[in-house]
Amino acid sequence: MSLATVSGWVGAVLLCIAPPIIDTDLGKALAIAGLAILCLQAWHKACYNLICLNIIGIGGYLYAIYL
Repeated sequence: MSLATVSGWVGAVLLCIAPPIIDTDLGKALAIAGLAILCLQAWHKACYNLICLNIIGIGGYLYAIYL
């Protein structure tokens, strides 16, 4: 299995765990980690639009945690 495939599955699992607890800092951290890990797969597949979307999502969750 390639790194891109493994990172895709790990990122997806983290994003599946996050929604029920998204109101907590842990839920937001899981979503941030999932999106960041999915960026590896998107980079490998040259899906730069998804990288941009993931970075915006990460920024939104960071904003929700710290402000």
